[in-house]
Amino acid sequence: MEYTTNSEDETFLLAKKIAKDFKGNEIVFLIGELGAGKTIFAKGIAAGLGLEDINQVCSPSFTLVNIYQARWPIYHMDFYRLQGDAEIEDLGWEDFIDQGVIIVEWAEKMKAEIQAIRVHFKIKNENTRKITISF
Repeated sequence: MEYTTNSEDETFLLAKKIAKDFKGNEIVFLIGELGAGKTIFAKGIAAGLGLEDINQVCSPSFTLVNIYQARWPIYHMDFYRLQGDAEIEDLGWEDFIDQGVIIVEWAEKMKAEIQAIRVHFKIKNENTRKITISF
C-alpha cells in the first residue's frame, strides 16, 4: 500500500488508523532516512494502541529501547547507533517478540529476515512523504 502525507499530522493519523487493527503481537520496521517521519509514525501507532500520553514517545536513539504501556506493551527500538547484526543481537530485541507490539526505527540495519510490517519513508519535499507499507 502506498500513501502520500503532506504533514506530520497526516503521517501521525495514518499510523494511528493502521494500529487500530493491531492484535498486540505485531513487529513494525520503520525504514527511511533521517527526518523522514519514523518517530512521528511511532507516535501514531502508540496513539492507535491507546497510549494516553503520546508525548512520552521519543526516538530511543541513546536508550535503544523505550517501553510504553497501552492496550498492549509497546517496545520502541532504534538501531541507528548499532553496528551490524552482532550488536543488534546483543540488544536481545527478539525477547520481546509476542510480548506486545515492537516498533523498530532504522530496521534496515538488520540483515536477518523477520516477518514484519515494513514501512518505507521517502522524503518528497519539506512536508511531503511517500510512505509504502508492506504487510
